[in-house]
Amino acid sequence: MTHTADHLDPALVEDSYPMQSLIGMTMTHWDEGISRFRLPLRPELMNRYGIPHGGLYAVILDTVMGYAGSYTGDAARKQMVMTLTMTTNFLARPQGVILTGEGRRVGGGKSTYFAEGTVTDELGTVIATGSGTFRYRRGTGS
Repeated sequence: MTHTADHLDPALVEDSYPMQSLIGMTMTHWDEGISRFRLPLRPELMNRYGIPHGGLYAVILDTVMGYAGSYTGDAARKQMVMTLTMTTNFLARPQGVILTGEGRRVGGGKSTYFAEGTVTDELGTVIATGSGTFRYRRGTGS
């Protein structure tokens, strides 16, 4: 994970969407081509083996990669995106108790873009990676 210092302009922070609120994930960084979210682990997020459910990693990756491509720098001009494809790779179990997801826009054009993402714990263990293709939505303030 390419971890730069967290930067979050309070004027650009959007209200949490319902799933984000449900799982307790918060944005910590958002800038051109990059986003980062943090999620403290708790019992309700675990699977029957006592480790975070794999779907949790997919939600984190989908979110961070989506936000990575939707930054406008202007609160009045929100850019919405939708996921066209997404691949999730499960690499390790977390050793820590806080997950951080980071998404990066890595290419694309006017109507679609490509992104990559990572999920790590606070100890630096890379838990999951992902990549995806996203489409910019029209008529959403862009």
